[in-house]
Amino acid sequence: MNVKRKVTFGEALLVIAFLIVALISTLKVFGGDPHMAILASTAFATLVALRAGYKWHYIEEGILETIKMAMQSVLILMVIGCIIGTWILSGVVPTMIYYGLKIISPGIFLIATCLICSIVSLATGSSWTTAGTVGIALLGVGAGLGIPAPVVAGAIISGAYFGDKMSPLSDTTNLAPAMAGCDLFDHIKHMVFTTGPSLIISCVVFGIMGFKYAGKELDTGLINTFLDTLSGNFHLSPLLLIPPILVIAMVVFKVPALPGLIGGTFLGGLFAYIFQGAGMTDIIGAAHYGFESATGVEAIDSLLSRGGLDSMMWTVSLILLAMSFGGTLERTGMLHVIVEKMLRVAKSRGSLVVTTFLTCVFCNLTTGDQYMSIVLPGRMFKEAYEEKGLHPKNLSRCLEDFGTITSPFIPWNTCGNFMYTTLMVHPFAYAPYALLNWINPLVSMFYGFTGITMEKLPETPKENDNKEEA
Repeated sequence: MNVKRKVTFGEALLVIAFLIVALISTLKVFGGDPHMAILASTAFATLVALRAGYKWHYIEEGILETIKMAMQSVLILMVIGCIIGTWILSGVVPTMIYYGLKIISPGIFLIATCLICSIVSLATGSSWTTAGTVGIALLGVGAGLGIPAPVVAGAIISGAYFGDKMSPLSDTTNLAPAMAGCDLFDHIKHMVFTTGPSLIISCVVFGIMGFKYAGKELDTGLINTFLDTLSGNFHLSPLLLIPPILVIAMVVFKVPALPGLIGGTFLGGLFAYIFQGAGMTDIIGAAHYGFESATGVEAIDSLLSRGGLDSMMWTVSLILLAMSFGGTLERTGMLHVIVEKMLRVAKSRGSLVVTTFLTCVFCNLTTGDQYMSIVLPGRMFKEAYEEKGLHPKNLSRCLEDFGTITSPFIPWNTCGNFMYTTLMVHPFAYAPYALLNWINPLVSMFYGFTGITMEKLPETPKENDNKEEA
């Protein structure tokens, strides 16, 4: 490689500024998706690199190498689309929603709201779908109990983002380990240490807050509509909980993600045949194109009309474009000069974690897109975590603890805007009550400073030999 000079810090910042302007104008002014903005930013970054003397074939090699790192995540996402379609067709997802709604009780309404949304989001892998369907029903129930809408919305969002983070069906849950360079199930298990305590603390606080509503009569009209519609259109059985239990078992027993999820797809098809009487045409159609619900109840149809391999192509294309942008920045040294400046203030493990937090929040504030709060910090800090001897799953956990979880707090972010439009509660109003979403980052930063659960990279034989010689 013959390079005239290194890319300067100013040029690297210019590329980031171009990305921010392109995303804001595309998302907010022209009403488009982030794909074209990222593609244009990749082209702009390439022009800056070519001006510095980099050759196109060298940049292209960097792009392809970076995309290769995300290919496992891409394949997993495609299979997950198939799982969602077959699990809805088989009645697995409807059964999870049904039994989740059955635990509603006036005395524990806020806790139940958080847990129900956790269950639905775990089953669907989508915080948006959860908030836009079951969340709306729960808002109506809360209104009947006299509970302020911001409080109910906070409980809904807490549960929805718990599932969004922890579900192997979630796109962000797959994107974060792809950026950090670790295994999907290792990533999920490592998040238990931060997200688990955060959920427990949130539920305790919700329980205390809900005491004053315990004596009121529960208006269950909306919930009963959900229950009657689900039971009237699907054969529901506790046996249909077997597939999600097996997914949890895969995490515990370290089954490789891709073959395990493919097995889950076939199991969904088998259960669709056994419990719902679905034919092979229906099963193949649900796996490929997704499930189309036609119950006549708009909220249920919106919740269950999803899935399929094709449904993941939007996210897959975004990942490929984002990896192209990240590969260009990494290959040409732009990421290095930016990280070098930032890491001057991140001398310790704790300060590195805090710097990751600030970067993720900055990306959510400036780019208005949750995905970029995972992609950019993931590529920027990967080497920094390795240099401090930290396992990549620490970084992947931080990306979700800081990037995924803070996105609904920002009104102009796609996530905050969606929640505002759907729940009709301003992000600044529900933010104090979205307990999990601000407790989780605090727990993660506490671990960063104390070292709790911050797993080290395994020592190489050479390192062990040097220690023995010493």
